[in-house]
Amino acid sequence: MSEEFNTPGEVTSDDKLWALLAYLLTPLVPIIIMLMEDKKNRPFLRAHNGQALVIGVIQIILWSLSFTCITGIIALVILVAQIYWAVQAYQGNMVTIPVITDFVKNQGWA
Repeated sequence: MSEEFNTPGEVTSDDKLWALLAYLLTPLVPIIIMLMEDKKNRPFLRAHNGQALVIGVIQIILWSLSFTCITGIIALVILVAQIYWAVQAYQGNMVTIPVITDFVKNQGWA
């Protein structure tokens, strides 16, 4: 589910921390990163940020629809997955999220 991220340039500890925060505090931190000129163009951070933003929007929709048991369970599963993705990002790995990674790449966000 994760693979080593190979891009030109260096992945800094600051990039890793912001990527971790993007997954854990989505969608607020991804929006903040998009407004920060020095952060939004970093390749590692940009890839994680796009994915985290999409996951955050999905989470908001699922939590608002959690009046059914199924959507509540799906939202909790995604929350656990977000923690895993955050840890992987902090370790400097790129995560591949089914459907969402391809969507983010096709939109040019990563």
